[in-house]
Amino acid sequence: MARRSKVLSGLLISGALVATTLGLGGAALTAGAAEIPAQQQPAHSTAHQGHTMAASTVPAAEDADGDGYIPANPPVTGVEPSTKQPPHRYFHEFQAQCSVSHTKPDDPIVYPGQAGKSHDHTFMGNTTTDAASTTDSLDAGGTKCLAPGDKSGYWMPTMLNGDQPVLPVGTQTIYYKAGVTDYTSVRPFPKGLRFVVGSPMQSAQEFRDHPGFVEGWECGTSYFNVDFPKDCPTTPDTQVNIRFQAPSCWDGRYLDTPDHKSHMAYPVVKQGTNDNVCPTSHPVALPMVEFKMAFPVNGDLSRLRLASGPSYSFHYDFFNAWDDRTLKAMVDHCLVGGLQCDARGYDQNHPEEGAVLDADYRLP
Repeated sequence: MARRSKVLSGLLISGALVATTLGLGGAALTAGAAEIPAQQQPAHSTAHQGHTMAASTVPAAEDADGDGYIPANPPVTGVEPSTKQPPHRYFHEFQAQCSVSHTKPDDPIVYPGQAGKSHDHTFMGNTTTDAASTTDSLDAGGTKCLAPGDKSGYWMPTMLNGDQPVLPVGTQTIYYKAGVTDYTSVRPFPKGLRFVVGSPMQSAQEFRDHPGFVEGWECGTSYFNVDFPKDCPTTPDTQVNIRFQAPSCWDGRYLDTPDHKSHMAYPVVKQGTNDNVCPTSHPVALPMVEFKMAFPVNGDLSRLRLASGPSYSFHYDFFNAWDDRTLKAMVDHCLVGGLQCDARGYDQNHPEEGAVLDADYRLP
């Protein structure tokens, strides 16, 4: 059936070009007018704990026929990847500032309805996220993001120092950026879109080669690490950090797919240019989510690990539950408008453009 297309996003294509002009730390993929070759993530015999994609035997509550596909309603059709070149703007982004809300061995994307089946996750944003979460339940929940309109669920494997959880303190920066050259073509996420970035079963080399890899694990003056740095300065403000980017091109058809990845793809480099465009298989340009997490640990890091396994098992999940009007206003003003916005949608370098949200981070 055409609706069950297994074309994947080419997450693991190596030898790709780096899209430095857009600030994409991971590798952009190379393609011409045709869509990129489909590539299946290879299987591994890695023994560390974690879940595998599409391992759930229980469908999501929103998956009416239990086949793993959640159709978008309505789907986005008739879209071609934009190859336009708007006026160059170095920035086209805004921030979501969100704090940790709780930890739980749940994953409503990979193990919907199965409480306690996942490795432990650190949840940010929505305060109600658990195994039973749906778009409606998140929409009705509270949030630890500065903007009340952002009720999205953001989560990642819990970091452990020995057996002690290491949880980010205070607001963490989650960037929403344009991942394509035509930043004016970016549109808001559809409500209920969800996906997984990376894999708990990936090898160290796959982690390093992942298109979303920006700077790896860093601490002090140690950067681009696949493993946790062996030593980290013990100065009070020094923390372990990671930045990792999500795919930003959508197939326009599904809010989720059985592997929680195939409906999304990373931008590709248009052949013969330095332009980043969406592949024809995933023509809809959405914001590129970038996690920028800081963990309050330094000094001896020899006992540091993730609940999912070693350092390179890092991955994260996103479940969109933004208020539609708020997200559209932020995307239109900051991404389409080519601004570098804070969590209020304000660019201090362009005060004349004003802010999207009021002092309480709400739409006026």
